[in-house]
Amino acid sequence: QVQLVESGGGLVQAGGSLRLSCAASGRPFSSYAMGWFRQAPGKEREFVAAITWSGGSSSHADSVKGRFTISRDNAKNTVYLQMNSLKPEDTAIYYCAGGRNRLYIGTSAREYVYWGQGTQVTVSS
Repeated sequence: QVQLVESGGGLVQAGGSLRLSCAASGRPFSSYAMGWFRQAPGKEREFVAAITWSGGSSSHADSVKGRFTISRDNAKNTVYLQMNSLKPEDTAIYYCAGGRNRLYIGTSAREYVYWGQGTQVTVSS
């Protein structure tokens, strides 16, 4: 089993930056890909970014490309989401997720089997 704990959320003004962290424990961290999703009030959960087990490949949603960057440190069992140039529409609960395997970095939430509790990000205008 895998436990995921997010941190780093908060309130920030538009144009600002935040870095989210997700610490993993349990199954060896390098054995699965990792992703970030978000869910805004009244909306479905949506894909944000994902990264393979080694960090060699990643994918980002079009809505965050050029502003957000996913990375991981396997020595620290942690995945990060650096968020720059934040916009009010980025306001959501952000969840980290552990993938079913090492390589899947797609957008389907069903391929991610481990989930954190989420951290709130609020961007004021």
